[in-house]
Amino acid sequence: MLLYELFNDVNFECINIDGAQNNCRFKMTVTINDKRFDGTGPSKKTAKNAAAKAALASLCDISYSPMVVPQKNVPLPIDDKSSSMELPQIHADTIGRLVLEKFMEVIKGQEAYSRRKVLAGIVMTENMNFCEAKVISVSTGTKCVSGEHMSVNGAVLNDSHAEIVSRRCLLKYLYAQLDLQCNQATAYQSIFVRNTDGQYPYKLKSGVHFHLYINTAPCGDARIFSPHENDTGVDKHPNRKARGQLRTKIESGEGTIPVKSSDGIQTWDGVLQGQRLLTMSCSDKIARWNILGIQGSLLSSIIEPVYLHSIVLGSLLHPEHMYRAVCGRIEKSIQGLPPPYHLNKPRLALVTSAEPRNQAKAPNFGINWTIGDTELEVVNSLTGRTIGGQVSRITKQAFFVKYGFLMANLPGILVRKVTTDYGQTKASVKDYQIAKLELFSAFKREDLGSWLKKPIEQDEFGLAE
Repeated sequence: MLLYELFNDVNFECINIDGAQNNCRFKMTVTINDKRFDGTGPSKKTAKNAAAKAALASLCDISYSPMVVPQKNVPLPIDDKSSSMELPQIHADTIGRLVLEKFMEVIKGQEAYSRRKVLAGIVMTENMNFCEAKVISVSTGTKCVSGEHMSVNGAVLNDSHAEIVSRRCLLKYLYAQLDLQCNQATAYQSIFVRNTDGQYPYKLKSGVHFHLYINTAPCGDARIFSPHENDTGVDKHPNRKARGQLRTKIESGEGTIPVKSSDGIQTWDGVLQGQRLLTMSCSDKIARWNILGIQGSLLSSIIEPVYLHSIVLGSLLHPEHMYRAVCGRIEKSIQGLPPPYHLNKPRLALVTSAEPRNQAKAPNFGINWTIGDTELEVVNSLTGRTIGGQVSRITKQAFFVKYGFLMANLPGILVRKVTTDYGQTKASVKDYQIAKLELFSAFKREDLGSWLKKPIEQDEFGLAE
């Protein structure tokens, strides 16, 4: 209605229908003054609505994002978190579209593995130029490794949830970009530059940003709410025990449970004997990335921490719950972080064409693709290896080998030889470890539970001579 009121020349057409009868996706295009806008949805009506929203966002800067519109018009405080927390709608839609298009492109010829519940990806921009945004990674998956398949030499993927896999793909990209710095002829192509001041030999070029897309709210704290209870923008039960709790995924199942106030120790022999292997939820891991960065501990000995600029969801974005889950629950209690570590507050957004709820059974496989790969890799989530039984290209083992190569060849590195095992090497990155302990303490101070670690034997492997 609004679109027809504001513009004379509005033409809708249905240009595409894909999927089976019970899971149909319609694509509608609206053309206004020779500009085209797309929307998709499970019915023509929802697709038309999405296309109209996309047009209004672009032409009139009218946003329908849940980050902006306070339900029931509750006046928001002036220093409202969401105003600075929102990514412009047009950028959010671009990120969502790029990841979906890249998924359709890399899955060609492997359609048997296109079944998915969760799809994630990471997009990189330079100076917020979305016209030249690059998709760095695409992944699917919703399961974790089964306890009997744990590996003593870092050869399996423990967590195959899509957003976790996408971040591992990003790590592979960061290693490849540092590789470019090993050779003077290619150094200029790298997203990293030599860092003249400070303890980190390298840092990201200024203006480089990473954006995470997930087609639904990350499991754990960000997803513990009822989407149909039309609460106002203000949480009536902020102190409810369930709010903000650390939660764990359960072995070979879906969903999460709060961490018991156990002492956070999982043992190898206990798990092999049948104790369920537990993995921290995606909400918790994203909160962790917002303190420690997404580069992990090994790379923290080489580069300054790298933080996500934004998180875009395809469905189930509840501003209060999402903000709390990814950073809000520890913003008051986090302290003593060694600079440049800090609490990162990513911008949040929901795409205009939201994904419908998918009741299909989740498959036991996930795919991953990183920019530069010639083909996608399919991993059996329960064994943590590729469907051919090989070691995945994004395992701890693969990264430790890359790290050993960088330490030996990268200009500006002081200690050349890696003599310690994987766990010890990680432990030697002092500031990262201090920041990590501060993160765990912040959760404890807020009475949100203890971070659960994997059995330590998983990290006791070295580099081959």
